Amino acid sequence: MSGLFNVLVIVAVVALVVTRQLSARRVGDDERWWVLPAALLLVALCDDGTIDPRHEALSVVVLGAGIVVGLVTGAGWGWTSRLWLQPDRSVWSRASKATAFVWAGGVGGRVLLAGGALLLGVHQGSAALLLSLAAMLLARSGVLAMRASDIRELHEGPAGAAPADIPWGAEETMPKGRA
Repeated sequence: MSGLFNVLVIVAVVALVVTRQLSARRVGDDERWWVLPAALLLVALCDDGTIDPRHEALSVVVLGAGIVVGLVTGAGWGWTSRLWLQPDRSVWSRASKATAFVWAGGVGGRVLLAGGALLLGVHQGSAALLLSLAAMLLARSGVLAMRASDIRELHEGPAGAAPADIPWGAEETMPKGRA
């Protein structure tokens, strides 16, 4: 795939993700949460420039570090997203102000990584960024699913137990008028 195509995919994915995070979204509602990361992975793996043939070992290390940056950013994104339980027992999420700092840190980490690769003479194609984005989205989805499960269990109790006597204003509920 061409580098221009990959850049367009990256811009489209970032625009989609940012737009979706500015509005409240139901957690666990979409059974196709894996489709976007899988598509990014497929596009990245179809690119011949994922590994620099002149510096294979360093290229693999830089690629691995980029995936780690994506995983850490995604996990931080999932942990800083605001979650709340609606009266119908559905869990919703929206990015918080802290999420913006996580995103800034992730972008900063990617810039430092790209700069380090450049100084070492390692060429990184856009496929490396696609792999990092896929890792980020997978980590975020995993953390949100875990947190949503914890919130449901906190309010409903373990499977088969009577609902817990916990007020709606508990730890991770959204203030009224913000949903």
